[in-house]
Amino acid sequence: MTKVYPNNTSSATLSPPPKPINSSNGDANSVVLTVWKKSLLFNCDGFTVFDSNGNLVFRVDNYIAGNKGEIVLMDASGNSLFTIRRKRLSLGDSWLVFEGEKDINPRYTVRKRMNFLRSKSLALVTSGSCRETNQTISSEKRNRVLYEIEGSYAQRCCAMYDDKRRLMAEIKQKEAAVRGVAFGMDVFRLIVHSESDLAVAMALVILLDQMFGSSTSSRR
Repeated sequence: MTKVYPNNTSSATLSPPPKPINSSNGDANSVVLTVWKKSLLFNCDGFTVFDSNGNLVFRVDNYIAGNKGEIVLMDASGNSLFTIRRKRLSLGDSWLVFEGEKDINPRYTVRKRMNFLRSKSLALVTSGSCRETNQTISSEKRNRVLYEIEGSYAQRCCAMYDDKRRLMAEIKQKEAAVRGVAFGMDVFRLIVHSESDLAVAMALVILLDQMFGSSTSSRR
């Protein structure tokens, strides 16, 4: 069986998430994570994410259950980084991303792009909060696009761009060290470039899985 993660994931030996080095060289400044679409907990869906040394970086153990529509991204020690909730009473597929376990003033709004014109754009990420508490700005005209995701999540081939069209992160299929051995679509790479936030990039991966995963009708 192909080995997905080399190191023991005991909480006593967990390392903090790696940080990109401040450098002008793009590739040398990147962090490569291995994303495994599997929870460390028995009989629980989720994600487990490792760095290049095999250390646990992120985990999602309480993946969507029923119609709850809530996902929590945690660090290696189980601390909540982002809580992702489906936006109620909205046209299309929209999600709100909150810091920690908050339920007010979302940091981001993420909207699935409809493929009417066969655009390669999958989703838009805009600012999620406004001045008034418990109120969100949902109109794209009133929000500056912070990130745009393009490509095909079904093929694990996506690019995430910031508002200046700089490449923030990429999703790519993971290649096994042994020739002829395939990981499948449940194990893939998340390559985070420059000084981009690793947790934000992983939160967007979770949202892509909700929008375009095997349980959805769209397979882009």
